[in-house]
Amino acid sequence: MTLDIRAAAVGGETSVSARTAIGGGWWRSAWTLPEVRWASAATVLFLAGLVVDLAGGPTWVYWSLFLACYVAGGWEPGWAGLQELRNRRLDVDLLMVAAAIGAASIGQILDGGLLIVIFATSGALEAVATKRTEDSVRGLLNIAPDTATRVATADAVGAVEETVRVADLAVGDVVLVRPGERIGADGTVLEGASEVDQATITGEPLPVDKASGDEVFAGTLNGTGALRIRVDRPAAESVVARIAGLVEEAARTKAKTQLFIEKIEQRYSIGMITATVALFVSPLLFGQPVTPTLLRAMTFMIVASPCAVVLATMPPLLAAIATAGRHGVLVKSAVVMEQLGATTQVAIDKTGTLTRGTPHLAEIRLLENVPFTRDEVLAIAASAEHPSEHPLAAAVVSAARAAGLTLTPVEAFIAAAGLGVTATIDGRQVQIGAPVSLLIGRVGQVQAARSTVAEVQGAGATAVVVLIDGKPIAVLGIVDQLRPEAAAAVEQLTQLTGKSPVLLTGDNATTAAQIAAAAGITSIHAELMPDGKVTAVRELQAAGERVMVVGDGINDAPALAAAHVGIALGGAGSDLTLQTADAVIVRDDLNAIPAVIALSRRARRVVTANLVIAAGFITVLVIWDLVGHLPLPLGVAGHEGSTVVVGLNGLRLLRDAAWNQARAASEQ
Repeated sequence: MTLDIRAAAVGGETSVSARTAIGGGWWRSAWTLPEVRWASAATVLFLAGLVVDLAGGPTWVYWSLFLACYVAGGWEPGWAGLQELRNRRLDVDLLMVAAAIGAASIGQILDGGLLIVIFATSGALEAVATKRTEDSVRGLLNIAPDTATRVATADAVGAVEETVRVADLAVGDVVLVRPGERIGADGTVLEGASEVDQATITGEPLPVDKASGDEVFAGTLNGTGALRIRVDRPAAESVVARIAGLVEEAARTKAKTQLFIEKIEQRYSIGMITATVALFVSPLLFGQPVTPTLLRAMTFMIVASPCAVVLATMPPLLAAIATAGRHGVLVKSAVVMEQLGATTQVAIDKTGTLTRGTPHLAEIRLLENVPFTRDEVLAIAASAEHPSEHPLAAAVVSAARAAGLTLTPVEAFIAAAGLGVTATIDGRQVQIGAPVSLLIGRVGQVQAARSTVAEVQGAGATAVVVLIDGKPIAVLGIVDQLRPEAAAAVEQLTQLTGKSPVLLTGDNATTAAQIAAAAGITSIHAELMPDGKVTAVRELQAAGERVMVVGDGINDAPALAAAHVGIALGGAGSDLTLQTADAVIVRDDLNAIPAVIALSRRARRVVTANLVIAAGFITVLVIWDLVGHLPLPLGVAGHEGSTVVVGLNGLRLLRDAAWNQARAASEQ
């Protein structure tokens, strides 16, 4: 897959196809692909021929339908295989088309049609995956606005405003970002104060206060204050554009990944074709008649064809995919299902993955000698915060409602960007906000308040100070809540891989350490930008680990793409993350991750057993044909029998018992 990410970033626009795919019309987008249309036609023709055959219809009718299936599903892989021959490569698709034609030539047209449908469908799924990845990468750029408000000077007075395309902004330009707008370029705040939600870039769960001198990123969401920002990087070099580039680069690398059986297909294919030709030509050189020689060579090609080997691999993996899907894990391909079981190291994002990604009031610390109880402070704080739209305010209000407290209407309300709120409740002035702003210049219990703030922050929480009539009353500790199943999932992953998972987060080291300790993780990489997460994954891979990355946000997408396997949480996952990930946990249950790894390992064991069975059948039949006289019907029966055996063995994984056993194995 090749994407012109840089051009898309400069243009600041998302293609119509990308918007369609990401917006939910993925099937309409997929139908534009010729591989999907031809595979669908081949499947319909095959099913129609099968119905006519089973119903005892005229032979010429179902033969015509099967032959049409051959053409619809086989011409494209056959042509691609011929093109590969020009590059001196024998493609397995061409071999499968040849085997299907060989089957038809001896009357086994149904078996050949089934082979054609399997390979046409596989090619269509690969094409759909490639297109959706391309569309999702382009869709990432849609989080940055197309236009920005550029001002002639950095000063508020007398500045002339003009609306320009983000792509036209130059380094040094000054832009105005009003409350609620997305920031159009990476830059530095020159004037103003606000809170900025930059979870898309850094993964931090809470908005970050920004003031003069602070760095901001394109695509992040401004809060309640206006900001004047100096542009530091052009659109093509912004962090969000670099994220898209990282995803593209990693996707190209992973596109070369193949099933184990595909890695040996070249040698096997060449050997089989060479042996078939030799078996036909050599006897003719010694004067043997053509008809029995051709029949023997055709028998050899049928019994030696890798149909059973292909089905030894695909049914177990596809059955495991179906079983995982019924239990809330969408695995996108057989390659992914095979690779899940090879995981030796898991790297997990914090915000929205190990945690819920929403602020939660964890504690209320009353200062000494205050005339209020904790419930009274919570009711007063929630009443003051109720009119606010800030996420921290929502956490306080939710806690009060959960405690069944009654909120009092405010008589006056003021929200100051980056400072907090001020409200009048029952004649009292209530102030709630950041310690750095509310404790400056105050007396009384300020020293005790600062000490309490330090303790709360040291525990990894965000500290919020409550003042009543100008006196510090309490300090609220707000945290990102750990998922209840996180610790158990981490323990199971440690048992499966033999190593404790690694925490990758853009949040600060103190908060990361607090969450990691609660989850049972000892290895922490904190304050990482998206490219930093990729670097951490590359370092683990360089050490010989097969890395699985689990995440949910746009900032996790490059790491998901770079890992051997990327898993996204579906409930909170962004469009780009869900498209980039190799598997999606639909129900946001972390316990499903060790379960699907265990299921993959069982599927790999079944594949190994099937390969032994298939190889045994092929070896016996080939030797029989070479040193004796293998009747063609018996050869076909043996070949088809091996196919049925390995197919049925693989389909055992369709049962719910397979998932239950995998879950139990992961919990041991």
